[in-house]
Amino acid sequence: MWTDICSYFLGICGISKPKEAGLKITPTLYGKIGAHILNKAEDQKTKQPKKILIATNHAYMLWQFRRELIAELKKEHEVILSLPFDEEQHEKPFQEMGVKCIDTPIERRGINPLTDFKLMKHYKKIFQEERPDLVITYSIKPNVYAGLICGSMGIPFCANVQGLGTAFQKAGLAQFVTLLYKLAFRKVRTVFFENEANAEEFQKRNIIPVKKQKILHGAGINLERYPYQPYPENDKIHFLYLGRIMQEKGIDELFASVRSLHAERKDFVLDIVGFYEDDYKEQVESLVRDGIAVFHGFQENPVPYYAAADCIVLPSYHEGMSNVLLEAAAVGRPLVTSDIPGCREAVDPGVTGILVKVKDTESLREGMETFLNKTYVDRALMGEAGRRRMEQIFDKTQVVKETITAIGIQ
Repeated sequence: MWTDICSYFLGICGISKPKEAGLKITPTLYGKIGAHILNKAEDQKTKQPKKILIATNHAYMLWQFRRELIAELKKEHEVILSLPFDEEQHEKPFQEMGVKCIDTPIERRGINPLTDFKLMKHYKKIFQEERPDLVITYSIKPNVYAGLICGSMGIPFCANVQGLGTAFQKAGLAQFVTLLYKLAFRKVRTVFFENEANAEEFQKRNIIPVKKQKILHGAGINLERYPYQPYPENDKIHFLYLGRIMQEKGIDELFASVRSLHAERKDFVLDIVGFYEDDYKEQVESLVRDGIAVFHGFQENPVPYYAAADCIVLPSYHEGMSNVLLEAAAVGRPLVTSDIPGCREAVDPGVTGILVKVKDTESLREGMETFLNKTYVDRALMGEAGRRRMEQIFDKTQVVKETITAIGIQ
């Protein structure tokens, strides 16, 4: 059979008489020609449009940080999204792009066997109806439960670990989550991480081999959507905290630091953009009454707040890769943040920002005071250096290219 196939191949190349063309027909030659034919066929198969299903637990976050990837995939393939619909209709921008969206209710926090079992059944129903060629998952529950269904149905899938959160910090929960990940990732094609420390944690726990890991520079930063802004000339230094007002973001240390600093000097203010958990409502209102902070609430567009700030401060306990730090640096603002995986990558210490010890009020206070004591020119130069760092390392265009190459879809 191979002889006939290879003779046919030579024929379409215009070589009807191989010996006269100076070719010695050997088993090795036939083997090479056969392999070439198979490779060509595989290339053609790979280039065919595929159906890609993306499962996540939050429509707004997917739109904010992955819309460029989805738009790029949509150029050659059909893209379907499985995500929770919400009152703000954050799925609508995707639908306006021409992407099919499937409502998938997910309890993002906590583990409830009943609701999680319903989620698995929901994924199985979706996959049976849509028959995707590839599934891409974001966040722990889609990673685990969609991953388990993909494994049982033989569907190729790639997962994104965007940070470990508290799951690996509590002994009993860490063991349970490790087991879930091991089961879900038995047949995973690639697992994307946003920093090396998270990838090393998965290696240490023997969840997946190194060959299945791919470390990206977070979601990257869209340099056009977050353009450089001239450094402001404020009467007071404006520190900006942007994000959820919760303990794991270092809010206790931040509020204690600004109160301590404000007792000694009045040349700064803390701008707070985000929404708070009820535990912090009274503290936020107290800081505002005392003239230490200004609360702006949640804002869909953070760029004007980055632009108005002198420095962004994020004393977080853990991150996959902080998008807030990438956005702020792209706009040209210095950073004061925790020396932890997911934060330190955004900073060139002393050049684009200041790293402080995690969960350490005194270290944070010293870092903020160090920044307060810098000249206007030095602060502006730090911001410019931060922008260059984003251009050189975190450009979203490059991150999207690396992602598409790694998933092996085109």
